[in-house]
Amino acid sequence: QVQVVESGGGLVQPGGSLRLSCSASGSISSISFMGWYRQTPGKQRELVASITREVITNYADSVKGRFTISRDNAKNTMYLQMNSLKPEDTAVYYCYAFDRVGYWGQGTQVTVSS
Repeated sequence: QVQVVESGGGLVQPGGSLRLSCSASGSISSISFMGWYRQTPGKQRELVASITREVITNYADSVKGRFTISRDNAKNTMYLQMNSLKPEDTAVYYCYAFDRVGYWGQGTQVTVSS
């Protein structure tokens, strides 16, 4: 069983940057799929970015060119570098890992506001 914990959220001004981290309780080297999702009140959780074991990445159109997903298997950690943040990026961001079954983190709040 894998446990994942997010960190790095907070309040940032429009145009600013944040880096989210997703730390796993065990090795992530064999985890086939990891991703960042986000959710705002009243809306469905949406995929922001994903990365496979083969380091194939995928991004939502709304974040392409601004966000970068990466994974460090040696540190059992996945990252989301978020640049040029916009108010519409405000949401709770969740880490997800799939290793035969899916595991969710508890979420971290990102607020983009002046």
